[in-house]
Amino acid sequence: MPAGTLVLPTGEMSGVADFRPLEPKSRPAGLSDRWTVPGVCTFLAVATWLVFGQTLRFEFVNFDDGTQVYEVPQIENGLTPKGILWAFTHHHYGHWIPLNTISHMLDSQLYGLKAGGHHLTNVLLHAATAILLFLVLRRMTGMLWRSAFVAAVFAVHPLRVESVAWVAERKDVLSGFFFLLTLWAYVRYVQNQSRIKGRGSGESTTARAITSRTRALDYGLTLLFFACGLMSKLMVATLPFVLLFLDYWPLNRFAQPAPGEAGGGKSRWLVPKHLILEKIPMLGIILMAGLGILFTRPESGMTAGPPPRLLQTGRALLTPLAYLWQMVYPVGLSVSPPSPAMVPPVWEATLGTILLAAIFAAFLLWRRTRPYLLVGWSWYLVMLAPVLVLIGKGMELRCDRYTYLPQIGLYLLLTWVAADLCAGWRHRRVVLGSCATIILVALIFCARVQTSYWRNSESLWTHTLACTSDNAIAHNNLGDALLKKGSVDEAITHYQKALQIKPDYAAAHINLGNTLLQKGNVDEAITHYQKALQISPDDAAAHYNLGNALLQKRNVDEAITHYQKALQIRPDHAAAHINLGNALIKKGSVDEAITHYQLALQIKPDYAEVHINLGNALLKKGSVDEAIVHYQKALQIKPDSAKAQNNLAWVLATALQASLRNGHQAVELAQQANQLAGGENPIILRTLAAAYAEAGRFPEAVATAQRALQLAETQSNPALADALRSQMKLYQAGFPFHLH
Repeated sequence: MPAGTLVLPTGEMSGVADFRPLEPKSRPAGLSDRWTVPGVCTFLAVATWLVFGQTLRFEFVNFDDGTQVYEVPQIENGLTPKGILWAFTHHHYGHWIPLNTISHMLDSQLYGLKAGGHHLTNVLLHAATAILLFLVLRRMTGMLWRSAFVAAVFAVHPLRVESVAWVAERKDVLSGFFFLLTLWAYVRYVQNQSRIKGRGSGESTTARAITSRTRALDYGLTLLFFACGLMSKLMVATLPFVLLFLDYWPLNRFAQPAPGEAGGGKSRWLVPKHLILEKIPMLGIILMAGLGILFTRPESGMTAGPPPRLLQTGRALLTPLAYLWQMVYPVGLSVSPPSPAMVPPVWEATLGTILLAAIFAAFLLWRRTRPYLLVGWSWYLVMLAPVLVLIGKGMELRCDRYTYLPQIGLYLLLTWVAADLCAGWRHRRVVLGSCATIILVALIFCARVQTSYWRNSESLWTHTLACTSDNAIAHNNLGDALLKKGSVDEAITHYQKALQIKPDYAAAHINLGNTLLQKGNVDEAITHYQKALQISPDDAAAHYNLGNALLQKRNVDEAITHYQKALQIRPDHAAAHINLGNALIKKGSVDEAITHYQLALQIKPDYAEVHINLGNALLKKGSVDEAIVHYQKALQIKPDSAKAQNNLAWVLATALQASLRNGHQAVELAQQANQLAGGENPIILRTLAAAYAEAGRFPEAVATAQRALQLAETQSNPALADALRSQMKLYQAGFPFHLH
């Protein structure tokens, strides 16, 4: 046995017809490839659009879309050099996937935060991946229609819905695209090697040099695309093993000699050393991706520890079989199914293990005549292995998205075996064509229905609860969706159900606290925030919301402490900077407040509320000019902001410097603000009265001030009432009110 050679149960390859299809096989007369190949590609694009085109009308969902896309300031700001650097220097939940993050930044640059544009990118990437799958399989095997069917099933299977319809799962479709590009470059590399051997001395030196350079370029592209795939999703790390499987079949490289060696076909039970060495650079790239996690800053992380080893192992053994059943019978699919808390029964785990072993043994026996069985099954299990290992470490037991690339191996296996079993049938084309059509139509219909559940958060989680039981995540997220539409009591019910199922669910405690705070139950809200922090002490959201509740109770110092802790955990939490600034204003620390408002603007430059608060703080310091600038910026961002209109109108009506006052503009702004407020806000009416006075319209100023005074007294606001009485005397005497 040569040194460095790995033994694999590959078997003999004799008797396998057309086992080296490095060039497309001849096929019966009919449409030429000139028309058939583009036709298949067009069909794949159309089929993908039929299923997923509807997502362009869908919203974001409240399942990681916020924390990974539209609530991330660096992504909201679009594609910027600073954002790109951030993508490469941060990791999220243990995943260093900078290209995935950059793709979301590009979407924000092109579409803003319109969900339809982000969905479009997912659909286009998935369609491109399906087309690449067809082209690569055809190039490797020479089988056009088999390759087309595998790609079509991949494109429209209902198990693909979670990966495509979910914006935050962009990592699947992006890594899948680079996965197939890697296979494409690798097959070109292998074929160019075969051309060099085939032409031998009969080829000119120049032609051989060109072919060698092309082969080197293809190998370089293989490594580049693989690196891009890893920077999109680390699950692509199993790709070197997939390439070894493809080396066995259909590329038939196990029977070929290494470059520079004579002979061949003597090491069919072995993985030739040169094939292993060829993959070593890929292992180096995997190592670099691992270092990317170690040496970058965590944006967030998992807090749940791993379960007992027995529980993890039992689940892992049964999961591949569960996915097999879902592939054949894709009914009742749902996002984030709950993980069973109990260890699977011994008999169930044992039976599952025996079945998996029996399948592998059968495919091993048939390796000589049907090598695609072993290759397809190995592709499936090896690509699924990373998520099987991680089951229980904060990940759901089974998720449709985990099958995105692994199940290609099963589609290939089943398609080839079906075609070979029917090879002797007289009317096999009609039978297989009819069956393929029925299967694809059924899959398209089921996938369209499954996709429709993703139109918004409420429909997604309502469907999930209809398909699952004891699903704490679904109850919590449905509660969040109901809260946003104003159904507060229904939301509370779902949060409480989530906590009944999972009492240590920190997010549900936070959400229930937010709802109770909205209803005015501040003490109960504080209790739930504190429980959340007992479960997850480093939860920035819990600290932030507890700070809000404490601020409502006028516990300013405690509120400041929790805002600061939130910012220690998540320095780019713009809202925490704003509310910390608000708390500091209450303490009279205006300069510190201004600093935090400015930090918030660095994170979210288009945050109108920050410009308003910063303007207020600058006004307290007497920097009237700067305050006006920030009020104007707030109105540029949000023209219908009644608060910004009111504050700017107040300054224009009451500024001490005559050069800054503009009564007519103040009246216009105050009237707009009053209209937006429904004419029932005494503060805005006070501003409108001051504006009328500055414009010389004193009767209107007096009448407006009287209305504001009535509302202030009704709302038990004595300080505002006293100020209005004082200002009204000036208006009655024919004088405007100016700040001193």
